[in-house]
Amino acid sequence: MTTVLVLLALVPLLPAAAALIASPRIVQGLTVASGIVCLGLALALVPHTSHGDVHIGILRTDALSTVFVLATAFVYATCGAHSIGYLRHDEKAHDFPRYARRFYLGFNLFAWSMLCAPLVDGLALLWVAVEITTVVSALLVAVENTEGATEAAWKYVLIASVGLGVALLATIFMYYAGAQELGQTYDLAFPPLLGAAPHLPHTAVRLSFVLAVLGFGTKVGLVPVHTWLPDAHAEAPTPVSAMLSGSLLAVSFYAVLRYFQVATACLGPRFPQTVLLVFGIASLLLAALYLLDQHDIKRLLAYSSVEHMGILAIGVSFGAPLASAGVLLHVLAHAAAKGNAFMGAGALVRKYRTKEIGQLRGGAELLPWSAPLFLAAILALSAMPPFGIFRSEFQIVAGGLRADRYGPAAVLVVLVTLAFMGLAVAATRIVMTPATAGSGRPDRGEPSVWMVAPVLAGVIALVVLGLHPPADLAHLLSRGAAELGGRA
Repeated sequence: MTTVLVLLALVPLLPAAAALIASPRIVQGLTVASGIVCLGLALALVPHTSHGDVHIGILRTDALSTVFVLATAFVYATCGAHSIGYLRHDEKAHDFPRYARRFYLGFNLFAWSMLCAPLVDGLALLWVAVEITTVVSALLVAVENTEGATEAAWKYVLIASVGLGVALLATIFMYYAGAQELGQTYDLAFPPLLGAAPHLPHTAVRLSFVLAVLGFGTKVGLVPVHTWLPDAHAEAPTPVSAMLSGSLLAVSFYAVLRYFQVATACLGPRFPQTVLLVFGIASLLLAALYLLDQHDIKRLLAYSSVEHMGILAIGVSFGAPLASAGVLLHVLAHAAAKGNAFMGAGALVRKYRTKEIGQLRGGAELLPWSAPLFLAAILALSAMPPFGIFRSEFQIVAGGLRADRYGPAAVLVVLVTLAFMGLAVAATRIVMTPATAGSGRPDRGEPSVWMVAPVLAGVIALVVLGLHPPADLAHLLSRGAAELGGRA
């Protein structure tokens, strides 16, 4: 299994290097192959890490980190395939080879950095990996070279840099806390730090955790440090938006969870759970209100991401094993559903040449595959059965009730219902409202089969997660929940 870790950390670098010298067609094929290989490698980790850790050098994975590797690999594979159809519209442009070279170089490096973040062993290396995701993804946001994209990228860089500066301060405080027990030469690796956590100074750990939630929470999109997110998601190319929302936010939340593990083992569960509950409810409330009145389809999905990150934070705050397992299932289901939603939105934007929801009408008539699949993705994000998010949110709420957190569980249900109304109304209008007749009406038909097949794969994954997750995956989620609670 150690070979699997090394390959996961190396495979995406092949298409990234090829982007510098090979033709766009070859790079596209290598990107799809790389995504599929990484997904297969991530799946190979599932049965092993559901029973124990895998470690080699600076790379280490346990059940918790494998969940995030699997989510990233799935989004990488589907978005890599979708990008072929998405970029086909631009192939006749004179500068397409240069654009494709920059896009695929950044796209594969972005996937590489997000795969490495959960695989590195230590809080310092984790901070470095998350910082790399910021640099690469900011360049991808600006790759369209429009005024809006450049402005969104600068806003993203400024806010994320401040956030990661705060996260670096959290890392320093945690190093100080660990040095009191482990000595000055320890390297912030997870197992020694968790083992020594009960003996660490409480004040330093408490401060480190709050700073980590604020710092990494900037990348997660937690309120009030979320303001970069709607602009970046709206202006980035659609495959990049899907990667940002389906994977980057989750990987950043993974960093928060590592600090949560140490804080819980040191301080007990009450303080870290309360901090996450406050940030989670604030994020869910703001996102639900914004979802009721959005005019840009990609901004709509961006605020949906803020909503789901709030759900994750609330779920972890409940502290019940059932809720924690639901949170990890939610990471996987949200990755598939949000990737599908953005890919569906990409097909709509390519067809109508606009992101304005008011001008997107008659989707089911003009896009017989993409529009219904987009609607299915919205229903999945709204926690409708039989999709995976219904199962994960049911587990989170049930866990909250089991932990006697009746008030927060009730708030969660109410705000999720409010968010559902905003998503459902917008998606129904786009798909079901008849298209306006006239000379400007787009022709019927899909932009590309490459924009349909990955979404079908996502729907299958969502149904499997909702109806009957495989036994190995269920064991992985249970062990991950135990690790999150400090009981493994």
